[in-house]
Amino acid sequence: MNTTEPKKAWQIDRELRLGAIPVDRRTNPSHWEEMAAFPRGDDLMMLFWDARVPGSGAPEIPYVEMVQSMHNRGYDVRAPEALLSEGMRLAKEKKIGELRVLTSRLLDALFSCPKIAGHPYWSYSHPETWPDIQAAMKPPFPDPDHPLFENLESRIHQGWLGQLAGGAFGTCIEGYHTRAIQKIYGDIDGYITQPETMNDDVVYELVLLDVFEQKRRKFTSSDLALEWVRQIPFGWSAEWVALENLWAGILPPESASFRNPYSDWIGAQMRGMVCGMLAPGRPTEAARLAHTDASISHCANGIYGEIYSAVLVALAFVNNDPRELVRLGLGWLPQKSEYFAVAEECLNVLAAQPDYRRAWAVLDKRFEEYNWIHSYPNLAADLLALWFGRGDLTESFKILAYAGMDVDCNAGLVGNILGVISQVPEKWSAPLNDLLETYLPGKERLSIRELASRTAHLSQAD
Repeated sequence: MNTTEPKKAWQIDRELRLGAIPVDRRTNPSHWEEMAAFPRGDDLMMLFWDARVPGSGAPEIPYVEMVQSMHNRGYDVRAPEALLSEGMRLAKEKKIGELRVLTSRLLDALFSCPKIAGHPYWSYSHPETWPDIQAAMKPPFPDPDHPLFENLESRIHQGWLGQLAGGAFGTCIEGYHTRAIQKIYGDIDGYITQPETMNDDVVYELVLLDVFEQKRRKFTSSDLALEWVRQIPFGWSAEWVALENLWAGILPPESASFRNPYSDWIGAQMRGMVCGMLAPGRPTEAARLAHTDASISHCANGIYGEIYSAVLVALAFVNNDPRELVRLGLGWLPQKSEYFAVAEECLNVLAAQPDYRRAWAVLDKRFEEYNWIHSYPNLAADLLALWFGRGDLTESFKILAYAGMDVDCNAGLVGNILGVISQVPEKWSAPLNDLLETYLPGKERLSIRELASRTAHLSQAD
């Protein structure tokens, strides 16, 4: 009788990432064009058993990641975990009929998982509505009334440049572990290839700008969600679930919560920067806008990730010390949430370590059970770069490349913050050639300077 315990989902994911050798992007192209026709049916099922990240080629298994994420959220996932190895075998052998049945059983088991009594996740408070979140904050100062800034448009332009440079820099290496990146590339302090601004991060910010332009600050989550339906052809992880729900007529906040195992992942955290730029120097307003956006696809800690991103960008207009900035921003998080506790823990680790390599060794071990797209390990990487980079964009990007994880999202956030604080070095801005490329119809090629001008104008709206 075989009594061997099946591998835990997080162990499968960790082994996959530790064993993945980066595709050398200096000699291999990206594959964003393959996402133009997002798969459905059997093709989508097979993709979720064996996927590759379009920009970097990193391997991932979304069905494993779903189970892993539910484990992180305090659910007993032994039932779906028991099906993973068989699912991977059937996918490898391309036994489609049997795989359909197993995948259906897996998803049924996944969304039937019971909560683990006494699990730490359930000991935290996770308010969801904006009034409840705001009541749980402890901001050190109230928002001023539309503060005046010299060179506001220029600073927002630098913020966009820093974000897009970071995304183009990180998309080549996202999804790989520190050791693998070091083996192929060594320390990275410049673009690996001619920078490509195409990714699936910035499109959500562009759609938010459209809705903001129409409704100003009164737009709702449903207003924005319906514009997602109009403009965005596909999503990944939490955004994929949200779009599927929206297409089925399930609007926010249920679009974020219904059968969504990814609701604590980075998808909202990666797109909060535009909310900060629309509320320069007004962190509470930035947090409110971020909540409105995040509630389409994320819950609880996933929402707080976007709030923190937005708050840091808004604060960057009035505070130029990254270390002070990241501590100050904690005041706009729900104080009894797990996200707040994790952020505070990370900052304590950073303060206790002499350099970023030693600090990351501690944090990498701490978050080994989390997927590389989860909010927490990427929050740790963001804080690592802002803490040890000391405001230098190149050094901060170098640290993010060392950490690995979701590098394009992390460098986008860090780049935006540091761009707002000081001008982006020409080595990062000039190769972009003032061009943002997207897969949104009608927005295939955009001027970054014109995007910044539009954002600055809207930031002054009531």
